[in-house]
Amino acid sequence: MSAGWRTLLLRIGDRCPEYGGSADHKEHIETCYGVLCREYEHSKDAMFEFLLQCADQLPHKIPFFGVLIGLINLENEDFAKGIVDTTHANLQDALHNENRDRIRILLRFICGLMCSKVVLPNSIIETFEALLSSAATILDEETGNPSWQPRADFYVYCILASLPWGGSELFEQVPDEFERVLVGIQSYISIRRHFDDIAFSVFETDEGNSPNKKDFIEDLWERIQVLSRNGWKVKSVPKPHLSFEAQLVAGVSHRFSPISCPPPTISQSSSEIVKGQEKHEADLKYPQRLRRLHIFPTNKAENMQPVDRFVVEECILDVLLFFNGCRKECAFYLVSLPVPFRYEYLMAETIFSQLLLLPNPPFRPIYYTLVIIDLCKALPGAFPSVVVGAVHALFDRISNMDMECRTRLILWFSHHLSNFQFIWPWQEWAYVKDLPKWAPQRVFVQEVLEREIRLSYFDKIKQSIEDAVELEELLPPKAGPNFRYHSDEGKESTDGHRLSKELVGMVRGRKTQGDIISWVDEKIIPVNGAKFALDVVCQTLLDIGSKSFTHLITVLERYGQIISKLCPNEEMQLLLMDEVSAYWKNSTQMIAIAIDRMMGYRLISNLAIVKWVFSPANVDQFHVSDRPWEILRNAVSKTYNRIFDLRKEIQTLRKGLQAAKEASEKAARELEEAKSIIEIVDGQPVPSENPGRLRRLQARADKAKEGEVTTEESLEAKEALLARGLEESKELLRLLFKSFVEVLTERLPPISVDGDVPNLRAGDPNVNSAARDPEATTMEIDNENGGDNDSQLNGQNKKISHNVGELEQWCLCTLGYLKSFSRQYATEIWSHIAMLDQEIFVGNIHPLIRKAAFSGLCRPTSEGSHL
Repeated sequence: MSAGWRTLLLRIGDRCPEYGGSADHKEHIETCYGVLCREYEHSKDAMFEFLLQCADQLPHKIPFFGVLIGLINLENEDFAKGIVDTTHANLQDALHNENRDRIRILLRFICGLMCSKVVLPNSIIETFEALLSSAATILDEETGNPSWQPRADFYVYCILASLPWGGSELFEQVPDEFERVLVGIQSYISIRRHFDDIAFSVFETDEGNSPNKKDFIEDLWERIQVLSRNGWKVKSVPKPHLSFEAQLVAGVSHRFSPISCPPPTISQSSSEIVKGQEKHEADLKYPQRLRRLHIFPTNKAENMQPVDRFVVEECILDVLLFFNGCRKECAFYLVSLPVPFRYEYLMAETIFSQLLLLPNPPFRPIYYTLVIIDLCKALPGAFPSVVVGAVHALFDRISNMDMECRTRLILWFSHHLSNFQFIWPWQEWAYVKDLPKWAPQRVFVQEVLEREIRLSYFDKIKQSIEDAVELEELLPPKAGPNFRYHSDEGKESTDGHRLSKELVGMVRGRKTQGDIISWVDEKIIPVNGAKFALDVVCQTLLDIGSKSFTHLITVLERYGQIISKLCPNEEMQLLLMDEVSAYWKNSTQMIAIAIDRMMGYRLISNLAIVKWVFSPANVDQFHVSDRPWEILRNAVSKTYNRIFDLRKEIQTLRKGLQAAKEASEKAARELEEAKSIIEIVDGQPVPSENPGRLRRLQARADKAKEGEVTTEESLEAKEALLARGLEESKELLRLLFKSFVEVLTERLPPISVDGDVPNLRAGDPNVNSAARDPEATTMEIDNENGGDNDSQLNGQNKKISHNVGELEQWCLCTLGYLKSFSRQYATEIWSHIAMLDQEIFVGNIHPLIRKAAFSGLCRPTSEGSHL
């Protein structure tokens, strides 16, 4: 690659953000165009691919690349036509492969090309109308499948999302045709079904009171209507083509060929369950990209038009998408968006909305953590204070936050502080010490401190809260083992002490597992019983492996069979977990790790873990600690991860088996062909091939056949494991929901005589505004978020009384986690929905339990509403 081409890469890749800021974008475009012209003859193909790649992966710069292609079109129409045709092929391919991001970006790109006179406006209209026609067909009961409305909504969303980038030019050049498209969108909006996604809201609301007046599509359509009334003027979309309009108008505009959308998936049954499964599948393939979260009050956040907010949100999400895995580059482009106003508050809200997106964020939470850290370093004078304000605002409404989101916020906040020396104004939250132990704000601070200790050490975190010594009460005990048979001189020696010491000697003496099992069977069980044997062995082995995670894993690998022999059933496995909990009672982290590792080595079953978590001692901790939920999450996720991994391995083995069969057939065919060639020697037919070659062919055929048999056996073994895993997952799901139903039924307040469902949120359980700017703690939730808009503080420091009691808080937490599992494993629940209906959700189930259990499924009830 020549030096000039490398210069072009540098200019376009590094300096491009400047064209929206202080730099002269006209001069910059002319410079880049000059380099393109000089390099055209030497790097035509590379230039072609590079421009398409830039538009695809830097979509917030599409106006810039559109002008460059428009200028090239003046000199070389074939090059520009090739860009248009390739874009059409890419869009067609994306539609049929259901590549959502590429469809959205390519529609924006052709609008950018249209602005630079490269694409005919009528072609854009034809493309929009094809998408609208497909969307309307999907909703038709006879020719389509309304369960797939998410795909239809996505097509309309793509049209609406591209209008800020090209609506002005369409309105000027083809006003009648453009109006026809808008009328078509309005017609679609009128016939589509409104979706209330309250089950996926960051904040809980009063039961039965849904604040969602508009869903995402309806909200975006309203923003576009406002834009239309304002003459299609958008501040957030740069218009570099206007500086070159006199030149670009002389170019030849190319036709963008008509597109064809994939036909709608026809429903295979009229069953409500089948329709629900289809709707769920459609939601998975076409999820809502953003559930808007307004953290800051209007007088603190940037003042911008609704459509400008949407455009900047889209640009932020695009940067997060295309720079996933490149945290520093992501932060660089996030702070350099080509918009003429500040957007730090909006950027924080958008990133937090993705971090807290339900049921899952688009990327791993660690990605957003690293991006926020780099943004704080990139904008040290602005962004850290924005993050602080966001944390305070979220903390003030933590009692109404979804339990899954609350857990993510705890994990993010503790990790974030670990990168800034654990510095935080803890004195502002010192008041939580006086709140009840189950108050959400107190639990939040307690869990954050516990997670910080995991990332550092006890004394360091204790020192970090020295300005708020009241919070020391919320610190967990200093981590350390609680060995029951520790040998102290002043302590009475019991049988347990003697046997534990003897077991330590056997381990140090490198005795085999068989020797130790025989010793346990002969010396401990006959005299003291199996439970005492488990006590001694478990406590001792845990103590031997207590120095580090590696020591623990080594002990479980070497002596796991001993524990397995002592725990042949769930009853003994429950006792084993009690022993682990007792030994590591001062370390929640080690309890979770030990139980997780034991499940990994199949010393403990997932069913036993569920029963242990729902034992009375742990049930009482549901609302005051994350420990039981962490263990339960690990067990359920590990179960389904095994199934996922097995399915991937089976898919790979099936491909390998097909290749092995083809190789075996080819080798056998070559061997037979070689044997079939004969010649007459002394009147007798003999093989004409060299015997050495025949032996090599025979060996190759034998080896190929052996490989085929081995692969087939491996496939059969994996399929058997998968069948076993699927059965285990079914039993796990049954037990999990049964356990939730039992504990909730015991504690939920009954339905009134009039049939009214109890409102567990009688008031705000704990909100405290302590000595800080009240404006920074005010929060608004817009209509798509599912929160209310009445969280306004009066500016005075006060404590609001606790209207929610401990029982109600326990119910809210447990229902919240039930809802979380429902969302997380909705696909598995749909697979076994008939079993759950017949065995678990029968009889007079409390409506709050049913609602939480099916909240992630958008399952229609008999009345037609959605849960």
